[in-house]
Amino acid sequence: MEAFLASPIPMLILMGLVFYFLLIRPQQKRAKEHREMVEGLKRGDEVITQGGLIGKIAKVADEEVTIELSEGVKVRVVRQTIATVRGRPEPKPANDAKSD
Repeated sequence: MEAFLASPIPMLILMGLVFYFLLIRPQQKRAKEHREMVEGLKRGDEVITQGGLIGKIAKVADEEVTIELSEGVKVRVVRQTIATVRGRPEPKPANDAKSD
């Protein structure tokens, strides 16, 4: 048993677990949250694109959205380039915990 613990295999397994929990899992969680946010886009949402443009969604299509930057100025962008949605209320905690 001591020979097994002294071998590099347990250390490799431990390093793999550390990488998974510190790097891979959080990235997968962020990707899932972004995918859900993009799927939930609707007309009237104020958004920020990855390029830094801020505007309101005027039209939602399958793979792209039309954003009105100012009155009469509309641009089409790919849905995946939406970085954040502004002004949307935060979801309530799932366990109905009260935060004071």
